[in-house]
Amino acid sequence: MDSSLHEIWQTAPGSPFLPTVGKGSQFLVGFVLLLLGLTLTGAFALNRSLINLPLYGLPASLAVAFGTVYMFCAVGVYV
Repeated sequence: MDSSLHEIWQTAPGSPFLPTVGKGSQFLVGFVLLLLGLTLTGAFALNRSLINLPLYGLPASLAVAFGTVYMFCAVGVYV
């Protein structure tokens, strides 16, 4: 085992992982992203053109995708 990897392993308990978005605010972030994504999807659906694709379509799909992941993290998946 490499000595630098061993040092990282030994110091890992002293520096816990802190996510960018905490557990308490994941629901709010996910809800806002989904709402923004659905709003941008509606705006894109009203005026579909090649120019509006990077303005509305791409941000809408990214907001819905990340919002869905955050909602999964916040409330879980119950099947």
